[in-house]
Amino acid sequence: MRKFLLSAFVLCFLFGCKSAKNNPLKQVLSSNSSVIKKVADHPDLYELQIIYTSIKRKNDGKVILKDYKYNVDASNYYYPASTVKLPIAVLALEKLNNIKGMDANTVFTVGNDTVKRSFSDNLRKIFAVSSNEASNDFYEFMGRDYINGKLKDKGLKQVRITHRLSAPNSGASETQNLTFYKKDGEEIIIPSVHDSKIMPLKLNKTLKGIGYYENGKLINSPMDFSKKNYLPLETLHGIMKRIVFPDNFSSKERFDLSPEKRELLLYNMQNLPKNAGYDPKEYYDSYCKFFMFGDTKDPIPSNIKIYNKVGDAYGTLIDCAYIIDDVNHIEFILSATLLVNKDQIFNDDNYEYNEIGIPFLAELGRAFYQLNLKKQ
Repeated sequence: MRKFLLSAFVLCFLFGCKSAKNNPLKQVLSSNSSVIKKVADHPDLYELQIIYTSIKRKNDGKVILKDYKYNVDASNYYYPASTVKLPIAVLALEKLNNIKGMDANTVFTVGNDTVKRSFSDNLRKIFAVSSNEASNDFYEFMGRDYINGKLKDKGLKQVRITHRLSAPNSGASETQNLTFYKKDGEEIIIPSVHDSKIMPLKLNKTLKGIGYYENGKLINSPMDFSKKNYLPLETLHGIMKRIVFPDNFSSKERFDLSPEKRELLLYNMQNLPKNAGYDPKEYYDSYCKFFMFGDTKDPIPSNIKIYNKVGDAYGTLIDCAYIIDDVNHIEFILSATLLVNKDQIFNDDNYEYNEIGIPFLAELGRAFYQLNLKKQ
Protein backbone atom coordinates (compact mmCIF):
# COMPACT_ATOMS: atom_id res chain seq x y z
CA MET A 1 0.00 0.00 0.00
CA ARG A 2 2.83 2.38 0.86
CA LYS A 3 4.40 1.84 -2.58
CA PHE A 4 1.06 2.57 -4.29
CA LEU A 5 0.57 5.76 -2.29
CA LEU A 6 4.07 6.94 -3.11
CA SER A 7 3.49 6.30 -6.82
CA ALA A 8 0.17 8.15 -6.68
CA PHE A 9 1.80 11.06 -4.87
CA VAL A 10 4.54 11.29 -7.50
CA LEU A 11 1.96 11.23 -10.30
CA CYS A 12 -0.13 13.93 -8.64
CA PHE A 13 2.94 16.09 -8.18
CA LEU A 14 3.95 15.74 -11.83
CA PHE A 15 0.51 16.01 -13.43
CA GLY A 16 -1.69 17.79 -10.91
CA CYS A 17 -4.18 15.50 -9.18
CA LYS A 18 -7.29 17.14 -10.58
CA SER A 19 -6.27 16.80 -14.21
CA ALA A 20 -4.63 13.39 -13.80
CA LYS A 21 -7.96 11.52 -13.79
CA ASN A 22 -8.44 11.98 -17.54
CA ASN A 23 -4.78 12.01 -18.44
CA PRO A 24 -3.73 9.06 -20.65
CA LEU A 25 -0.14 9.37 -19.42
CA LYS A 26 -1.28 8.98 -15.83
CA GLN A 27 -3.37 5.97 -16.76
CA VAL A 28 -0.43 4.24 -18.43
CA LEU A 29 2.15 5.04 -15.76
CA SER A 30 -0.14 3.90 -12.95
CA SER A 31 -0.69 0.51 -14.59
CA ASN A 32 0.13 -2.76 -12.86
CA SER A 33 2.87 -3.60 -15.36
CA SER A 34 6.04 -4.38 -13.40
CA VAL A 35 8.10 -3.31 -16.42
CA ILE A 36 6.54 0.16 -16.40
CA LYS A 37 6.42 0.49 -12.60
CA LYS A 38 10.12 -0.26 -12.23
CA VAL A 39 10.91 2.97 -14.10
CA ALA A 40 7.81 5.07 -13.38
CA ASP A 41 8.22 4.69 -9.61
CA HIS A 42 11.69 6.27 -9.86
CA PRO A 43 11.44 8.94 -12.60
CA ASP A 44 14.38 11.00 -11.32
CA LEU A 45 16.69 7.99 -11.04
CA TYR A 46 16.02 7.09 -14.67
CA GLU A 47 15.76 10.72 -15.85
CA LEU A 48 12.42 9.76 -17.41
CA GLN A 49 10.61 12.15 -19.75
CA ILE A 50 7.53 11.35 -21.87
CA ILE A 51 5.32 13.24 -24.31
CA TYR A 52 2.13 11.71 -25.71
CA THR A 53 -0.02 13.37 -28.40
CA SER A 54 -3.58 12.25 -29.03
CA ILE A 55 -4.88 12.70 -32.57
CA LYS A 56 -8.46 13.46 -33.54
CA ARG A 57 -9.55 13.87 -37.15
CA LYS A 58 -12.57 16.08 -37.80
CA ASN A 59 -15.06 15.60 -40.62
CA ASP A 60 -13.83 18.79 -42.27
CA GLY A 61 -10.30 17.33 -42.58
CA LYS A 62 -8.78 19.23 -39.66
CA VAL A 63 -6.55 17.35 -37.25
CA ILE A 64 -6.66 18.14 -33.53
CA LEU A 65 -3.44 17.39 -31.65
CA LYS A 66 -3.40 17.39 -27.85
CA ASP A 67 -0.13 17.01 -25.93
CA TYR A 68 0.33 15.33 -22.54
CA LYS A 69 3.70 15.69 -20.85
CA TYR A 70 5.38 13.82 -18.03
CA ASN A 71 8.46 15.18 -16.25
CA VAL A 72 9.43 17.13 -19.38
CA ASP A 73 12.05 19.82 -18.74
CA ALA A 74 14.33 21.13 -21.48
CA SER A 75 16.70 22.51 -18.83
CA ASN A 76 17.52 18.96 -17.71
CA TYR A 77 20.06 17.71 -20.23
CA TYR A 78 20.11 14.21 -21.71
CA TYR A 79 22.31 13.01 -24.55
CA PRO A 80 20.12 12.80 -27.70
CA ALA A 81 22.26 10.16 -29.47
CA SER A 82 21.00 9.26 -32.96
CA THR A 83 17.74 11.19 -32.69
CA VAL A 84 19.68 14.21 -34.03
CA LYS A 85 19.64 12.39 -37.37
CA LEU A 86 15.94 13.26 -37.76
CA PRO A 87 16.35 17.06 -37.97
CA ILE A 88 19.59 16.65 -39.91
CA ALA A 89 17.87 14.45 -42.50
CA VAL A 90 14.80 16.65 -42.98
CA LEU A 91 16.87 19.85 -43.21
CA ALA A 92 19.21 18.24 -45.75
CA LEU A 93 16.18 17.36 -47.88
CA GLU A 94 14.87 20.88 -47.47
CA LYS A 95 18.18 22.38 -48.62
CA LEU A 96 18.33 19.96 -51.57
CA ASN A 97 14.75 20.96 -52.42
CA ASN A 98 15.98 24.51 -53.06
CA ILE A 99 18.89 23.61 -55.36
CA LYS A 100 17.82 23.50 -58.99
CA GLY A 101 18.72 20.59 -61.21
CA MET A 102 19.27 18.04 -58.45
CA ASP A 103 17.04 15.49 -56.79
CA ALA A 104 17.36 12.79 -54.16
CA ASN A 105 18.89 10.37 -56.67
CA THR A 106 21.68 12.74 -57.76
CA VAL A 107 24.97 11.17 -56.66
CA PHE A 108 27.64 13.05 -54.75
CA THR A 109 31.00 12.63 -53.04
CA VAL A 110 32.22 14.12 -49.76
CA GLY A 111 35.63 15.76 -49.48
CA ASN A 112 38.38 13.62 -50.96
CA ASP A 113 36.31 10.44 -50.76
CA THR A 114 35.66 8.95 -54.20
CA VAL A 115 32.71 6.79 -53.12
CA LYS A 116 29.50 8.10 -54.67
CA ARG A 117 26.23 8.06 -52.76
CA SER A 118 22.79 9.66 -53.05
CA PHE A 119 20.33 11.32 -50.68
CA SER A 120 17.78 8.55 -51.19
CA ASP A 121 20.36 5.90 -50.32
CA ASN A 122 21.51 7.81 -47.25
CA LEU A 123 17.93 8.24 -46.03
CA ARG A 124 17.43 4.49 -46.36
CA LYS A 125 20.51 3.85 -44.21
CA ILE A 126 19.70 6.48 -41.58
CA PHE A 127 16.23 5.19 -40.77
CA ALA A 128 16.60 1.45 -41.45
CA VAL A 129 19.82 0.89 -39.47
CA SER A 130 20.68 4.36 -38.07
CA SER A 131 23.87 4.83 -40.09
CA ASN A 132 26.25 7.41 -38.59
CA GLU A 133 28.17 7.79 -41.85
CA ALA A 134 25.05 8.64 -43.87
CA SER A 135 23.97 11.26 -41.33
CA ASN A 136 27.47 12.74 -41.21
CA ASP A 137 27.28 13.26 -45.00
CA PHE A 138 24.25 15.47 -44.46
CA TYR A 139 26.04 17.29 -41.64
CA GLU A 140 28.90 18.13 -44.03
CA PHE A 141 26.31 19.34 -46.56
CA MET A 142 25.01 21.96 -44.11
CA GLY A 143 27.22 22.56 -41.08
CA ARG A 144 26.03 23.13 -37.55
CA ASP A 145 25.35 26.87 -37.81
CA TYR A 146 23.01 26.27 -40.77
CA ILE A 147 21.23 23.40 -38.98
CA ASN A 148 20.72 25.32 -35.74
CA GLY A 149 19.67 28.51 -37.50
CA LYS A 150 17.05 26.74 -39.63
CA LEU A 151 15.55 24.95 -36.62
CA LYS A 152 15.29 28.20 -34.67
CA ASP A 153 13.64 29.89 -37.67
CA LYS A 154 10.90 27.26 -37.43
CA GLY A 155 10.22 28.05 -33.78
CA LEU A 156 12.37 25.19 -32.47
CA LYS A 157 14.60 27.34 -30.30
CA GLN A 158 15.72 24.80 -27.68
CA VAL A 159 18.21 22.80 -29.72
CA ARG A 160 21.90 22.78 -30.56
CA ILE A 161 23.68 20.41 -32.92
CA THR A 162 27.45 20.60 -32.38
CA HIS A 163 29.11 17.50 -33.78
CA ARG A 164 29.13 14.54 -36.12
CA LEU A 165 28.54 11.04 -34.74
CA SER A 166 31.34 8.53 -34.15
CA ALA A 167 33.72 10.36 -36.47
CA PRO A 168 37.35 11.47 -36.04
CA ASN A 169 37.48 15.11 -34.98
CA SER A 170 33.69 15.05 -34.77
CA GLY A 171 33.38 18.63 -33.53
CA ALA A 172 35.58 20.20 -36.23
CA SER A 173 34.35 23.68 -37.16
CA GLU A 174 35.08 23.30 -40.87
CA THR A 175 32.86 21.10 -43.00
CA GLN A 176 33.99 19.14 -46.04
CA ASN A 177 32.90 20.18 -49.51
CA LEU A 178 30.39 18.08 -51.47
CA THR A 179 30.52 17.49 -55.20
CA PHE A 180 27.26 16.63 -56.96
CA TYR A 181 27.34 14.87 -60.35
CA LYS A 182 24.38 15.71 -62.57
CA LYS A 183 23.20 13.35 -65.30
CA ASP A 184 24.33 15.78 -68.01
CA GLY A 185 27.90 15.57 -66.71
CA GLU A 186 27.90 18.91 -64.92
CA GLU A 187 29.50 18.98 -61.47
CA ILE A 188 28.17 21.23 -58.72
CA ILE A 189 30.44 21.87 -55.73
CA ILE A 190 28.98 22.82 -52.37
CA PRO A 191 31.95 24.52 -50.67
CA SER A 192 33.03 23.90 -47.10
CA VAL A 193 31.99 26.36 -44.40
CA HIS A 194 33.54 27.49 -41.12
CA ASP A 195 31.12 27.17 -38.21
CA SER A 196 31.19 29.09 -34.96
CA LYS A 197 33.02 27.83 -31.89
CA ILE A 198 31.21 25.41 -29.57
CA MET A 199 30.39 27.02 -26.23
CA PRO A 200 29.42 24.99 -23.13
CA LEU A 201 25.71 24.54 -22.46
CA LYS A 202 24.37 26.13 -19.30
CA LEU A 203 21.88 23.45 -18.33
CA ASN A 204 21.21 21.07 -15.45
CA LYS A 205 22.69 17.56 -15.54
CA THR A 206 25.41 18.17 -18.14
CA LEU A 207 27.82 16.59 -15.64
CA LYS A 208 26.77 12.96 -15.34
CA GLY A 209 27.83 9.97 -13.27
CA ILE A 210 30.86 9.38 -11.07
CA GLY A 211 33.32 8.42 -13.80
CA TYR A 212 33.92 7.64 -17.45
CA TYR A 213 36.35 5.90 -19.75
CA GLU A 214 38.54 7.85 -22.14
CA ASN A 215 41.10 6.14 -24.37
CA GLY A 216 40.71 2.99 -22.29
CA LYS A 217 41.43 4.76 -18.99
CA LEU A 218 38.93 5.30 -16.18
CA ILE A 219 38.56 8.96 -15.20
CA ASN A 220 37.13 9.26 -11.69
CA SER A 221 35.03 12.37 -12.21
CA PRO A 222 31.64 13.10 -13.82
CA MET A 223 31.49 13.08 -17.62
CA ASP A 224 30.97 16.52 -19.14
CA PHE A 225 28.28 16.65 -21.86
CA SER A 226 28.14 20.46 -22.07
CA LYS A 227 29.65 20.62 -25.57
CA LYS A 228 27.72 17.72 -27.04
CA ASN A 229 24.52 17.71 -29.11
CA TYR A 230 21.41 19.03 -27.39
CA LEU A 231 17.95 18.03 -28.62
CA PRO A 232 15.39 18.06 -25.79
CA LEU A 233 12.34 15.85 -26.02
CA GLU A 234 9.86 18.67 -26.65
CA THR A 235 11.89 19.90 -29.64
CA LEU A 236 12.25 16.39 -31.05
CA HIS A 237 8.51 15.84 -30.62
CA GLY A 238 7.82 19.16 -32.33
CA ILE A 239 9.93 18.12 -35.32
CA MET A 240 7.89 14.92 -35.66
CA LYS A 241 4.61 16.85 -35.56
CA ARG A 242 5.83 19.25 -38.26
CA ILE A 243 6.78 16.34 -40.51
CA VAL A 244 3.57 14.33 -40.08
CA PHE A 245 1.06 17.18 -39.75
CA PRO A 246 2.54 20.22 -41.54
CA ASP A 247 -0.90 21.81 -42.01
CA ASN A 248 -1.14 22.27 -38.23
CA PHE A 249 1.71 24.77 -38.39
CA SER A 250 2.23 28.14 -40.01
CA SER A 251 4.20 28.29 -43.25
CA LYS A 252 7.17 29.73 -41.35
CA GLU A 253 7.18 26.81 -38.89
CA ARG A 254 6.99 24.07 -41.53
CA PHE A 255 9.80 22.28 -43.31
CA ASP A 256 10.00 23.41 -46.93
CA LEU A 257 9.70 20.05 -48.69
CA SER A 258 8.17 19.23 -52.03
CA PRO A 259 5.42 16.57 -51.87
CA GLU A 260 7.82 14.07 -53.44
CA LYS A 261 10.61 14.70 -50.90
CA ARG A 262 8.21 14.60 -47.95
CA GLU A 263 6.83 11.30 -49.23
CA LEU A 264 10.38 9.96 -49.58
CA LEU A 265 11.17 11.01 -46.01
CA LEU A 266 8.02 9.44 -44.58
CA TYR A 267 8.55 6.22 -46.52
CA ASN A 268 12.03 5.80 -45.08
CA MET A 269 10.94 6.71 -41.56
CA GLN A 270 8.59 3.71 -41.46
CA ASN A 271 10.63 1.34 -43.60
CA LEU A 272 11.95 -1.87 -42.06
CA PRO A 273 15.52 -3.16 -42.54
CA LYS A 274 14.38 -6.24 -44.48
CA ASN A 275 12.64 -3.96 -47.00
CA ALA A 276 15.72 -1.74 -47.21
CA GLY A 277 18.02 -4.56 -48.32
CA TYR A 278 19.43 -5.68 -44.96
CA ASP A 279 19.72 -9.21 -43.57
CA PRO A 280 16.62 -9.69 -41.36
CA LYS A 281 18.51 -12.07 -39.05
CA GLU A 282 20.96 -9.35 -38.09
CA TYR A 283 18.68 -6.36 -38.63
CA TYR A 284 15.30 -7.58 -37.41
CA ASP A 285 12.11 -5.51 -37.78
CA SER A 286 12.43 -3.77 -34.40
CA TYR A 287 16.14 -3.00 -34.78
CA CYS A 288 15.24 0.72 -34.85
CA LYS A 289 11.70 0.48 -33.46
CA PHE A 290 11.79 0.55 -29.63
CA PHE A 291 8.13 1.31 -28.94
CA MET A 292 5.79 -1.72 -28.92
CA PHE A 293 8.29 -4.18 -30.47
CA GLY A 294 11.74 -3.36 -29.11
CA ASP A 295 11.81 -6.37 -26.79
CA THR A 296 11.11 -8.93 -29.52
CA LYS A 297 12.70 -10.00 -32.80
CA ASP A 298 9.38 -11.19 -34.19
CA PRO A 299 8.05 -9.51 -37.37
CA ILE A 300 6.02 -6.36 -36.90
CA PRO A 301 2.40 -6.87 -38.08
CA SER A 302 1.79 -5.34 -41.50
CA ASN A 303 -1.17 -3.24 -40.27
CA ILE A 304 1.06 -1.27 -37.89
CA LYS A 305 3.44 1.36 -39.23
CA ILE A 306 5.90 3.26 -37.03
CA TYR A 307 7.41 6.48 -38.38
CA ASN A 308 10.21 7.18 -35.96
CA LYS A 309 13.81 7.82 -34.99
CA VAL A 310 15.51 6.12 -32.06
CA GLY A 311 18.71 6.86 -30.22
CA ASP A 312 20.87 4.91 -27.78
CA ALA A 313 24.23 5.98 -26.37
CA TYR A 314 25.90 6.47 -22.99
CA GLY A 315 23.05 4.59 -21.31
CA THR A 316 20.38 6.92 -22.70
CA LEU A 317 17.53 5.53 -24.79
CA ILE A 318 15.14 7.67 -26.84
CA ASP A 319 12.34 6.98 -29.26
CA CYS A 320 10.12 9.50 -31.03
CA ALA A 321 7.39 7.92 -33.11
CA TYR A 322 4.17 8.44 -35.00
CA ILE A 323 2.37 5.11 -34.67
CA ILE A 324 -0.56 4.23 -36.92
CA ASP A 325 -2.79 1.18 -37.35
CA ASP A 326 -5.04 1.63 -40.37
CA VAL A 327 -7.06 -1.51 -39.66
CA ASN A 328 -8.06 -0.47 -36.14
CA HIS A 329 -8.06 3.28 -36.86
CA ILE A 330 -5.43 4.05 -34.27
CA GLU A 331 -2.84 6.82 -34.46
CA PHE A 332 -0.81 8.73 -31.90
CA ILE A 333 2.60 10.34 -31.40
CA LEU A 334 4.83 9.22 -28.54
CA SER A 335 8.27 10.36 -27.41
CA ALA A 336 10.24 9.15 -24.40
CA THR A 337 13.74 9.10 -22.99
CA LEU A 338 15.33 7.39 -20.00
CA LEU A 339 18.81 6.72 -18.65
CA VAL A 340 19.87 3.21 -17.59
CA ASN A 341 23.37 3.33 -16.10
CA LYS A 342 23.38 1.66 -12.69
CA ASP A 343 27.12 1.91 -12.03
CA GLN A 344 27.14 5.59 -13.09
CA ILE A 345 30.25 4.97 -15.20
CA PHE A 346 29.95 6.30 -18.74
CA ASN A 347 31.51 5.00 -21.93
CA ASP A 348 32.06 1.53 -20.45
CA ASP A 349 29.36 -0.20 -22.55
CA ASN A 350 27.78 -1.46 -19.35
CA TYR A 351 24.20 -0.24 -19.50
CA GLU A 352 20.86 -1.86 -18.69
CA TYR A 353 19.41 -1.47 -22.18
CA ASN A 354 18.01 -4.99 -22.52
CA GLU A 355 17.19 -5.49 -18.84
CA ILE A 356 15.28 -2.26 -18.18
CA GLY A 357 15.35 0.36 -20.95
CA ILE A 358 14.13 -1.44 -24.07
CA PRO A 359 11.47 -3.49 -22.22
CA PHE A 360 10.11 -0.25 -20.69
CA LEU A 361 9.85 1.55 -24.05
CA ALA A 362 8.27 -1.49 -25.70
CA GLU A 363 5.69 -1.87 -22.93
CA LEU A 364 5.04 1.88 -22.92
CA GLY A 365 4.23 1.79 -26.63
CA ARG A 366 1.95 -1.22 -26.20
CA ALA A 367 0.14 0.43 -23.28
CA PHE A 368 -0.71 3.52 -25.33
CA TYR A 369 -1.72 1.34 -28.27
CA GLN A 370 -4.09 -0.65 -26.01
CA LEU A 371 -5.46 2.58 -24.53
CA ASN A 372 -6.33 3.80 -28.01
CA LEU A 373 -7.74 0.41 -28.96
CA LYS A 374 -10.13 0.50 -25.97
CA LYS A 375 -11.35 3.94 -27.03
CA GLN A 376 -12.22 2.53 -30.44
